[in-house]
Amino acid sequence: MSGFLTWILIASASIASASKSPPTFSIPPSDAVDHVRPLIGNGGDTPNGSGGMIPSTAPPFAMTRWVAQTHENYVSVTPYNLTASTIHGFQGTHQPAIWMGESAPVVVVPGIGQVKSAFADRGLGFSNASEVITPSYYRVDLDAGNGSTILAEQSATSRVGHLRFAFPKEQSAYVLLEATRPSVITSTPTNITYPSGSIAIDPARREITGSNSERQDWIITPTSIATNTRHFRGYFCARFDAPFASYGVVQNGSESAGATTGNGALLSAYARFGAGTTTVNVRIGVSFISVDQARRNIDAEIADGVALEETARQTRAAWAEKLDRITLEGASEADKEVFYTAFFHTLQYPYEQDEGGHYYSGYDNQVHEGKSYTGYSNWDTFRAEWAWLIFFAPERVPAMITSMLQDYQEKRISWYGIHACRRRVAEPLPQVGTHADSLIAEAVVKGIKGFDMDLAWEAACKDGTNVGYEVRAGLSSVYAEKGWVADDVHSESASRTLDYAYDDYALSRLADALGKPAHIVSGLQNRAMTAPFTLYNNETGFMEARNASGAWAGPDNGWTEGDKWAYTFDVVHDIPGLVQHRGGNASFVASLDAHFDGGHNDHSNEPSHHIPYLYALAGAASKTQERVREIAAANYNSTPTGLSGNEDCGQMSAWYLFSALGFYPVNPASGEYVVGSPFFDKVTIRLPGRATALTITAAGAPLANYVRSLTIDGRAVGSAVIRHEQIAEGAEVLFNMSDVQETWGK
Repeated sequence: MSGFLTWILIASASIASASKSPPTFSIPPSDAVDHVRPLIGNGGDTPNGSGGMIPSTAPPFAMTRWVAQTHENYVSVTPYNLTASTIHGFQGTHQPAIWMGESAPVVVVPGIGQVKSAFADRGLGFSNASEVITPSYYRVDLDAGNGSTILAEQSATSRVGHLRFAFPKEQSAYVLLEATRPSVITSTPTNITYPSGSIAIDPARREITGSNSERQDWIITPTSIATNTRHFRGYFCARFDAPFASYGVVQNGSESAGATTGNGALLSAYARFGAGTTTVNVRIGVSFISVDQARRNIDAEIADGVALEETARQTRAAWAEKLDRITLEGASEADKEVFYTAFFHTLQYPYEQDEGGHYYSGYDNQVHEGKSYTGYSNWDTFRAEWAWLIFFAPERVPAMITSMLQDYQEKRISWYGIHACRRRVAEPLPQVGTHADSLIAEAVVKGIKGFDMDLAWEAACKDGTNVGYEVRAGLSSVYAEKGWVADDVHSESASRTLDYAYDDYALSRLADALGKPAHIVSGLQNRAMTAPFTLYNNETGFMEARNASGAWAGPDNGWTEGDKWAYTFDVVHDIPGLVQHRGGNASFVASLDAHFDGGHNDHSNEPSHHIPYLYALAGAASKTQERVREIAAANYNSTPTGLSGNEDCGQMSAWYLFSALGFYPVNPASGEYVVGSPFFDKVTIRLPGRATALTITAAGAPLANYVRSLTIDGRAVGSAVIRHEQIAEGAEVLFNMSDVQETWGK
């Protein structure tokens, strides 16, 4: 692949006009990056694909990701799907996952002949066989009709898309910028609004600039910030390397040739290029602050004269810096594709939102100094994705936490972390827990510094005590006094109860790490340990929602994206207590068997992710080893349908990555990992900022599922639990593998 892509980049440079003579660049070697398959998780015959992760080009944690547009995206529909047969442009997107809507997109559309602005009209045929898809470079041949072909190429930096179009000779070529479009609200394609925007053409600068107010999640904006979020705008500046022969504005299908400005809905602008112009480069800076800031983003990230090959080289190097930190031995080519693609997925979110040392906040409609991130999806990612970032992007974690604290200050209320697609709009309402508490606690427990600890405690403490619709709904006298969220008062009450209990545990860990008074630590811990079991119905052996009176609300009531089977095992901070309630180790293991053998485990959604590791905490480590291997084989592969569920901003992939290494953070805020079954003979990890590598040797692991013994730096480990500090600075981890069940871990 490496040699092939080098050829592609050199060949594509030769297409450019001779007068430009752009230099060619060979790409940095990287076996890891060459094994990334961005199409994994974008298969199936529905617009959203199976895993909801688009094959975009952009560096790690990029503010804007660029992708070929085959669909109009909205909640549960992404801009690209492998089964499509037409491409309708190239989109800069801020949609972090299929369950969230888009905000402030910009679409660049090449064409010849009559200008076509409507999505349905501008589609150009293509074949997957003509696509080259990598994390840093994309190309495709587009069928422009009458035997004509447009070669489209794409790369990107964090805030700037870089596109190049090679048009057929002696054709009237144009490039159109779509500023506003019909916007689908919710998951219903017919539920359409028409965001407003602006467009301007500056022929002297060879620029088309614009803005739009599209924000598909506005209907679930918290009332406390709704007034400020109405001012939200996304801005862009498209800068061309070729002069405009003519230009115009298109609004609602009506073309105004020669016009230079426009305002309103259904708004686009185009530039035509003179005879003999066969290649056009365009760089599109995107901003949440202003058009001028979009211009500055271009100057800072892809200055005038920089060839697309150089942009692709730099973006590839950014991926290689991360992905090359892990070397696999004993992995097949397909194994490498799954592993490195998963690694690629985990470094997408949270994404950058600051620009030139400033960022826009939708919470107070102000521009602030500092770094900023958005797209946290905490309810999903607190489970393992955040732990992965602490290992492999620790340099970013302090700013990510600071960004959450900025939210807290700007909203002037407690932050709620759950589906935080924050500040690209201002986040929508949360989904039960306040797992920003878990993220903060885990980072502190694992030694991350560089953020305001006092402010973090203030905000987290408010999370755990504030009663309100927008924060911990149901944190009322019923929960405080009786231990559960009442099902006849609040929706998703049972899941809320269990989430709040875990968050209380995380707060107790944070309080302890920060040296807070003992009564605060013990108070939080007591609530964390008692609340879950107020839901335990001894008659049925399952968790069950309760009404305010204490009456059981029914086994199917009160759950979030799961059922009684998944949530009965969701007391990650007190598995010994759960084991005791279920009758001891043997009975608990039998209940896990019933869960799996009865087909109740749904790995496509996060509440089930930790469950296979619970065997090891009840003296049955070999069963964890079996189940982990079964789940990995059934839910991950190197095909476009290689993810069984929604990627959810990296959590699906983080489960696989940790499991492949041989351990998993069942209780993230504890600083512990439960040992599973490593997948490969040897994994060598160069941890950022660490002089000593972390090596995980498990000779024979591809065929041997079971652990006979484990040592870390020569010291025997008899328990199925290891601590973060044992491996965080680098270590020699040695698994002795077996092809039959062993007693290790009991």
